[in-house]
Amino acid sequence: MLYRKYRPQKFSEVVGQEHVVKTLQGALESGRVGHAYLFAGSRGTGKTSLARIFAKALNCAEFKSKGKDVPCDKCSACLSVNNGISLDLIEIDAASRTGVDDIRELNESAMVSAPSGGYKVFIIDEVHMLSKSAFNALLKTLEEPPAHVIFILATTEPHKILPTVLSRVQRFDFKRLNHSQISNKLKLMAEKEGIKITDEAIKTIAMSADGALRDAEVALSKIQASTQSAREINDDEVSEILGLASYRYYPEFIGYILNNDRIGAINLIQKIYLSGIDLENFTGNLVEYMRKILMAKINPAVLASVNGMNGEEIQNISALGQGVEGQRLVKIIVSLSTARNEIKYSPVPQLPLELAIIELTN
Repeated sequence: MLYRKYRPQKFSEVVGQEHVVKTLQGALESGRVGHAYLFAGSRGTGKTSLARIFAKALNCAEFKSKGKDVPCDKCSACLSVNNGISLDLIEIDAASRTGVDDIRELNESAMVSAPSGGYKVFIIDEVHMLSKSAFNALLKTLEEPPAHVIFILATTEPHKILPTVLSRVQRFDFKRLNHSQISNKLKLMAEKEGIKITDEAIKTIAMSADGALRDAEVALSKIQASTQSAREINDDEVSEILGLASYRYYPEFIGYILNNDRIGAINLIQKIYLSGIDLENFTGNLVEYMRKILMAKINPAVLASVNGMNGEEIQNISALGQGVEGQRLVKIIVSLSTARNEIKYSPVPQLPLELAIIELTN
């Protein structure tokens, strides 16, 4: 899988989490390393990857010799983490090891010094899955951990973690990646893998990932496996392989609505439905696209800073909203949001969207 092959190995390779990287590097350079960290954020944003990089840096030979460029990815400590054979790094999946006995075993292991004589780092993934008794068993070690132990807790649902645990960790919230960040990483991977793919196809993948870089990388792996020829992969092929709506469908549909072309909009929905595309996912992306049009109307500079879009993309989105009152854009967003919520319960999947089209083009 490409996401494993191109998993970041250094801080400089991490995408979209500069605020976390900067703080962790500062802690390493100053020597003020905490004993427990919480990495919180949605799936596929780099929590576990960054935890491994940080763990690798803590035992890197360059760090021990007061070097600043860590991890070096050359010393035995770094290479052992890369190869998954490090005895100083212990990864635990809390989704499958939720009981108090598992945590007691962890606590006993924490009392034993690291084989290398450096830090022993415990990464507990999906930590919110631990039972209450398991959390309580972990709490004592978090309060007074041995000097050689560092905990890195990762979760997609920080609200489920006990407040007593939250008060004893340094929390970092990971951001969803924007379309531009995901697209740039996919282009880099495609270039290195010799995958010929159009920019529109890359945009379609990035838009479907919902801010999760890993999801986009898995999608690119699927496309690579499904297309054997050396010709360029276009947007239509990507949409067919992944069951996604083409990127160009969004401005096309919105254009029909804004021009009161009821027949064109309904025909497009029928075309999308018959092609097997998930209408709920399509409508969700449609709402996001409408939000960008509204933001561009309010302040294009905000659109650039929040979504990381280039000048051409902002210009195209701004053009769709020209001459349209802001109140009408708001009405379209509300109507499409309602339709999205109703699709999953509707006996006819396309009906909520069709009703929204009739309402918006009346």
